[in-house]
Amino acid sequence: MKAPILLVAAALLLASCSKMAEAIVDKATSPTPTGQFIKYTIEKGNQYCNNNSLKAIETTEMKFAVKFDSTAIYETMSPENQYDINKLYGFSDNNSNHHQYSARFGWRWSDKALRLFAYVYNEGAVLSKELTTIAIGEEINCSIKVTGSNYLFTVNGVSTQLPRLATTEKAKGYQLYPYFGGDETAPHQVNIWIGPLSPGGGSR
Repeated sequence: MKAPILLVAAALLLASCSKMAEAIVDKATSPTPTGQFIKYTIEKGNQYCNNNSLKAIETTEMKFAVKFDSTAIYETMSPENQYDINKLYGFSDNNSNHHQYSARFGWRWSDKALRLFAYVYNEGAVLSKELTTIAIGEEINCSIKVTGSNYLFTVNGVSTQLPRLATTEKAKGYQLYPYFGGDETAPHQVNIWIGPLSPGGGSR
């Protein structure tokens, strides 16, 4: 009877060690010491990222931190598409499709810099505004706040407003995730980390 018990114990120990090793690897490769960031990957030839499950949103403010690695540096096939704005994170609004009402951050690599944008849809019309350039590997604190008839976009403590024509008291819709494009698909795998606000972000 002892032999089977010992075999089971050995198997459980090996499984436990394996899980511990995986946890160590995950922690070592995590973009923050807390390991709370989620890695979103857009595969080569795709536009949508992984980890993009449907999630209802009802909020007055969405806050998050973001970090890009060197995969954010890319070159489009058509030179004019280099100035298309990729989508980062945000929400649809007014209980509508995001191409009707939404607010989110956008990003692109152009003119040798990684650029962040405010990006909104109001009654089907898109409006965008460049906010700042950021460094590869830098953790950036971002927020989108609903303030009546405006969206307040904040990056590392610096804010700008874009109009909001939605009529719901709060932003009400669904989560919007990283998306490549524009007209083209991702020319290579693109990695983006999104997580809670970083105490070290906003040190500019």
